[in-house]
Amino acid sequence: MSDAKVLFCGGPGGSGYDQALTDTLRQRHVPATLFLNSRWITANPATRQLAADPLFDIANHGTSHKPLSTTGNTAYGIPGTRNAGEVYDEIMPNDGVLSGITGKRPRYFRPGTAYMDDVAVDILNALGVKPAGFSINGDGGATYPAAVLAKEVGRARAGDVVICHGNHPNGGTADGMKQALDKLVAAGLSFTHLP
Repeated sequence: MSDAKVLFCGGPGGSGYDQALTDTLRQRHVPATLFLNSRWITANPATRQLAADPLFDIANHGTSHKPLSTTGNTAYGIPGTRNAGEVYDEIMPNDGVLSGITGKRPRYFRPGTAYMDDVAVDILNALGVKPAGFSINGDGGATYPAAVLAKEVGRARAGDVVICHGNHPNGGTADGMKQALDKLVAAGLSFTHLP
């Protein structure tokens, strides 16, 4: 079993909606955990449709897409939160938005860039939210062409957590995922939401 995790980041890095990617997941009956960022939710009316689809589990990808740091660390050039209060402010506003949309509190949180220091992880745990990581970066932050994504995702094995981005509809993510999923399903791999 593997998990397909799709990030909808939003903001200056892209607020588009890769309908072809979610269509690919639906056509192949591949469950996925969708991590939605507040900025993407604001820009996309598709949010409610995605939340209503039982194939998708909705999770929190933050309010402003910041790395979770209690000391202001940066990741990939993106400044992180600077203290415990800012960590809370990155998590909880979007937690409330997602709870309002889905009718239930999201179980998982993945910060922008996936960076979280130990204190931020402790804060997540204290808030009753599970931090989420990944084992395969499927699309290199939506920069890989389809062939590279197909190769990266095609490496998935039981227990892997694969991430890709659903906020860049003009990239190679949807086509690459089609190729990879067809190969993985033919090899007998099945997919599930995060446990």
